[in-house]
Amino acid sequence: MKPKMVAILILAILLTVIVVQNSNVAELHLLFWKLSMSMIILIFFVAIIGFAMGYLAHHFIGERKRNK
Repeated sequence: MKPKMVAILILAILLTVIVVQNSNVAELHLLFWKLSMSMIILIFFVAIIGFAMGYLAHHFIGERKRNK
C-alpha cells in the first residue's frame, strides 16, 4: 500500500473516532447568530471545508507551476 493511502486511512480513522466521541450538542456563535447543533455535524462540515480548501490550494499551486 502506498504511504499516501496509509496516511489518508489513518486520518479517516482518527476523524471517525473523534466524531463518535463528540456526539453532544455544541453552540456556535457566528456574528449575530447563535446556532445549536450536534458536534458530529459540526466536525463533519469542518472536515469537508478543510478537505475542499486543501484540494483547491493544491489545484491552484499546481496550475501556477504549470503556467511558468
